[in-house]
Amino acid sequence: MDAVPARARAYVGGVALLALVALLCPRPPAEVRTSWWAVLLLAGLYAGSELVARSRFVGTCYPVLLAGAFLLPPPAAALVALPGALLAPVTRRPAGLRRIWRAARLTLAVWAAARVHWRLGGRDAVVGADLPGALVPAGAAVLAFCLVLAVLDAGIRTLTGTSPRVALGRPGLLTRSLGPVAVHGLAGLMMAVLWLSPYGPVAALLVLLPMCVAWWAFAQYHRERAAHQATIRALVQAVDIKDGYTRGHSERVGRATMMIARELGMDDERVETLRFAGILHDVGKLGVPTRLLRKEGALTPEERRVIELHPEYGHEMVRGIRFLGEARAAVLHHHERLDGSGYPYGLVGDRIPESARVVAVADAFDAMTSTRSYRRARPVAAALAELQRCAGRQFDPRMVGALVRALARHGWHPSVTADSHPVPPPATPLPGRRRGESARDGAGRRAV
Repeated sequence: MDAVPARARAYVGGVALLALVALLCPRPPAEVRTSWWAVLLLAGLYAGSELVARSRFVGTCYPVLLAGAFLLPPPAAALVALPGALLAPVTRRPAGLRRIWRAARLTLAVWAAARVHWRLGGRDAVVGADLPGALVPAGAAVLAFCLVLAVLDAGIRTLTGTSPRVALGRPGLLTRSLGPVAVHGLAGLMMAVLWLSPYGPVAALLVLLPMCVAWWAFAQYHRERAAHQATIRALVQAVDIKDGYTRGHSERVGRATMMIARELGMDDERVETLRFAGILHDVGKLGVPTRLLRKEGALTPEERRVIELHPEYGHEMVRGIRFLGEARAAVLHHHERLDGSGYPYGLVGDRIPESARVVAVADAFDAMTSTRSYRRARPVAAALAELQRCAGRQFDPRMVGALVRALARHGWHPSVTADSHPVPPPATPLPGRRRGESARDGAGRRAV
């Protein structure tokens, strides 16, 4: 929303107007009176939790909102979200529009959840502490809550140029958040039951203690992950500055590595580790003299031996970074070949770590499909054909097959490939082969 189109602003205004209508047109059952002190207490609790949570990058405190949906009539429940949504900090502009959008969407989501809950008789089950009977109305309310958020987000994403599948499809808001919000819904249901029990609101607030511990742990994880990402970015930027002709290569290799890992069915944690491996595979170039990295034309045998030390330099640099795990082995062995003619140790076949075999294929693929100063990029189809031709001798056929399948399904669209942005060849071809590259033009037999 940094540069919000007029139609998106109109959409936000329409959603805000709809939220205002929901607040001003109460129709609670005649026998039920709104407990305004409960509204104030829950609204204050939610506002305080939002201020703390967003300052620590934890997220929204949905248990309080859902407890309000289970305890209060729809308009009163919707009021619980307003103070926190309007007062919580906003890091991007336009701040006012973002606050209005956040308040309107949460107001409508809570109102819808409360409406569904009341319609299904959830209030009676909560009053009677009938937990089995309260689960169905509560589950329906959680579903309505998530669905409203997903639909509203799909609309704003469409109007601001983002595909609505980001909100509705995998891994969109609905499918991604339904499980976690269901857990929050259970906590909100327990708060509502205890709130109306003889133990009162104080006991209900105790339900939030385990959630606070979980939020604290998540905040710690988020900070640690942010530190990891900062470490990776700093190393990659240093490599790009030193060897500008391959700028962006590391990120693209990380992307291709991730595609191969997912195609092989690896779990998300390992996919992330292998992405790190792809991004950092050339970090050892920081230990190679700049004049060799930027040399035009052929390398001498002595220069090539110096450059072939870069996997060992890279491993020495990252071996103390514990969160990289098996990515460290990939940094060391990504130039090994199945037939044993690679470096630095000449490992053969399965003795080469799996992570290194994945990165080797991704590295060679991007080398062939990237435009360099001495030759144009190859089309993706030609690069894949070369990988398949070298499979079994140089590359693991399983990794090559996984890349072929992944590209057939998802495509490959970085701006440096020959398929998308062809670049004219140099006016004067460079003599010889650069950096020890083979006549096959980068099928992984490069020195770097």
